[in-house]
Amino acid sequence: MGSQCTKLTHCCVDSQFKAAVVEVPDVDKSEVNDLPTFREFTLEQLKNATSGFAVENIVSEHGEKAPNVVYKGKLENQRRIAVKRFNKMAWPDARQFLEEARSVGQLRSHRLVNLLGFCCEGDERVLVAEFMLNETLAKHLFHWETQPIKWAMRLRVVLHLAEALEYCTSKGRALYHDLNAYRILFDEDGNPKLSSFGLMKNSRDGKSYSTNLAFTPPEYLRTGRVTPESVIYSFGTLLLDLLSGKHIPPSHALDLIRGRNLQMLTDSCLEGQFSSDDGTELVRLASRCLQYELQERPSLKALVAALTPLQKENDVPSHILIGIPHGASSSPLSPFGEACSRRDLTAINEILDNIGYKDDQGVANELSFQMWTDEMQETLNTKKKGDSAFKQKDYRIAIECYTQFIDVGTMVSPTVFARRSLSYLMSDLPQEALSDAMQAQVISPVWHVASYLQAVALATLGLENEAHAALKEGTNLEAERNANSGQK
Repeated sequence: MGSQCTKLTHCCVDSQFKAAVVEVPDVDKSEVNDLPTFREFTLEQLKNATSGFAVENIVSEHGEKAPNVVYKGKLENQRRIAVKRFNKMAWPDARQFLEEARSVGQLRSHRLVNLLGFCCEGDERVLVAEFMLNETLAKHLFHWETQPIKWAMRLRVVLHLAEALEYCTSKGRALYHDLNAYRILFDEDGNPKLSSFGLMKNSRDGKSYSTNLAFTPPEYLRTGRVTPESVIYSFGTLLLDLLSGKHIPPSHALDLIRGRNLQMLTDSCLEGQFSSDDGTELVRLASRCLQYELQERPSLKALVAALTPLQKENDVPSHILIGIPHGASSSPLSPFGEACSRRDLTAINEILDNIGYKDDQGVANELSFQMWTDEMQETLNTKKKGDSAFKQKDYRIAIECYTQFIDVGTMVSPTVFARRSLSYLMSDLPQEALSDAMQAQVISPVWHVASYLQAVALATLGLENEAHAALKEGTNLEAERNANSGQK
């Protein structure tokens, strides 16, 4: 199981080796200059960022059933992150895990969802990456709700993917494990990026492919080994996905290609969006990628060269081609959202007062016989005094009473943190307000009120981009909440 941890280090390796892991000497500064250095995170930091690895924050394709679960999270500096938590037995040797993580962490490209760091405490093995706001290619391609992806965007996706893989190959990471439509994500601007998680195996000796065997490279079925040519085969399956809008098994697709039945292979939603020459070229590239013999498949350099001339709408922003909102919340602002966008603290106070404590329902509280003691009754009375002061807009007293209630620690209440957060805002203490709003979200990960209050605090601190992201998050959470309540 590897060496044991000591109290002096979180990681299960000596500090000299860990220091070597954290250094990223080969990062191409011209590629990405707005990302922090690849670093180590503590498990406590990642627990706080994900609200204790809350189920509500899982974004993995198969949810809790995935062998290695991915969570969305948010660091104290408001950077949004994706956190991949490996199965307990996936990487028993910490040194091997760290060597792999360091190698992937050296990569920095605008075509990648870049790694930000790692965590290695006890038997925990965790990777941290950028968070992509607009979900996966699979969601937009197979489960679209508003409009299908346009032809020009599909071509942009495959070019960016080929460029991402070529960049990784040039940096010594030619292998990509289980390349599929779930590995391509879209950032805030709708630009497609390749997940860096697939550059690292799911375990030291585990399987490299988890998709249906019909889509697995034939050589992997024979040998159980991934080669650079295997990645090209998987690239071919993605070309088929984008051409057809469906997940067609390569064998069936090749039969259609040989029979020149291209109409059956092409997404009907794309009718009139491309020339027959462009369609034929994409089919030709897919056919070459799916060749049984490894040496007959094209190189990444050849794919980039072939795909570049096909790009027809380079001046059109990605968010337009893919059909996602940009520069505004994806849902209309509610009265609460409007009040927060205006930083109307009086209106926010009224809304919080009307909401009361109904959103505390379902919050786990450890209450035993203490509830009946004089001390417990005194604690509850302190909260009531805070509520009375909050209602009367005496924010100094409200802060004092809520602080006493929180410090006792017997009960956990996101509403108390929210009310104290607003009281801090009213007292011109935005940093304290932000801390409380974040704590409310730790307790209730999908509570829109916490995100809204973070937006107000961040705007007050002059962090407009972060405030906009928090407002958008709050709006989306409130819309989801209303939709779910409407279904019941």
